[in-house]
Amino acid sequence: MYPRFIENHIHDALTYTRVVLVSGPRQSGKTTLARQIAGRNIPFLNLDDKTTLDAALADPVGFIRNLDRAVIDEIQRAPDLLLAIKTAVDADPRPGRFLLTGSANLMTVPRVADSLAGRMKVVRLLPLAQAELKGRPSTFLDTAFQGEVANVSDIAVGGDLIARVLAGGYPEALTRSRWNTRQDWYLDYIEAIVQRDVRGTAQFEKIPLMPRLLRVLAEHSGQLVNYSGFGAPLGMNHPTTRRYTGVFESLFLLHTLQPWFGNVLKRLTKTPKLHFLDAGLLAALRDITPDRVKQDKRLFGPVLETFVLAELLKLASWSDDRYEFSHFRDKDRKEVDIVMEDRRGRVVGIEVKASATVTARDFAGLRRLSEACGDRFVLGLVLHDHEHPVPFGEHLFAAPISALWS
Repeated sequence: MYPRFIENHIHDALTYTRVVLVSGPRQSGKTTLARQIAGRNIPFLNLDDKTTLDAALADPVGFIRNLDRAVIDEIQRAPDLLLAIKTAVDADPRPGRFLLTGSANLMTVPRVADSLAGRMKVVRLLPLAQAELKGRPSTFLDTAFQGEVANVSDIAVGGDLIARVLAGGYPEALTRSRWNTRQDWYLDYIEAIVQRDVRGTAQFEKIPLMPRLLRVLAEHSGQLVNYSGFGAPLGMNHPTTRRYTGVFESLFLLHTLQPWFGNVLKRLTKTPKLHFLDAGLLAALRDITPDRVKQDKRLFGPVLETFVLAELLKLASWSDDRYEFSHFRDKDRKEVDIVMEDRRGRVVGIEVKASATVTARDFAGLRRLSEACGDRFVLGLVLHDHEHPVPFGEHLFAAPISALWS
């Protein structure tokens, strides 16, 4: 079993917080991790079990009343339990009483967010990071915010890099060695999500169109959001497409990367960008395999950008610091794929390139971002398919993708 570097944060949170929620996509490893943390002495209640779910739905207060401590898996299937948990932990505010897992972002539901405000710590568990697959924590974020490039080890370039990126990070998918069976797993996964979780999230009149919508969104991953354009091929209007896309985001399949705002440059794009949260899932939806990338390297760029963003979000999830993620694009179309900002206001910009060659032109967006940030800008990186870091000016480097797990 692979180490999950978020585990220490969960153990720590249970010592000072009444309720801890581990949220993330299905099959990312939440149940396995929760069982491991709970051990044998704490009741484990799985709401994917019909009998347990029926009991929770029939009498939420009674279900919770006699529990001293418990792990409740897939809590989104019975959200009324959260109100009963609030009552229980208000009456007995000892820390670590409830460890919950959820495959939907419950904090987007106002009554849930309000009811457990100040009582619950939310921890996000995404599919496996490369650092977890290697069993070694990464120092990339700490080093980057010191204005330096991490020492690169375990270098992956060319075909090795392509294979790592397209494999994704879902543990079950990684057990399948053949590309066709691995991608079949991802497609079956999407079908199961639509049939079980989307139907359970809200009432939708166009459920059969949702897998097709997800394929359309996959073709636009890494691009500026345009709901009218996304929905047009399916005959869906802007509000409907936006609503359905929001459901996929609440299920941790998609991530909307907001635009960066600064005080110096006024002419900035205010449109978010759409990303998937797993490169393997995106590759399966776009039918991209290593053989297809060898024939057409242009297919690799959007998947690589998704991979880099997902890796950074994973690294941030177990960091002691907090980071804001955004993208930068001005009216002259100077852009930076990913902008990271820490609590001190320091900024690191990252541009992602699938090629092995980087030129000064590839730093145009990072230079514009540097101008906007002034002294807050500590590092600009063009991450690409290469073995060694190369300086391109003050605080600017081309660096290997492999730096992410070094």
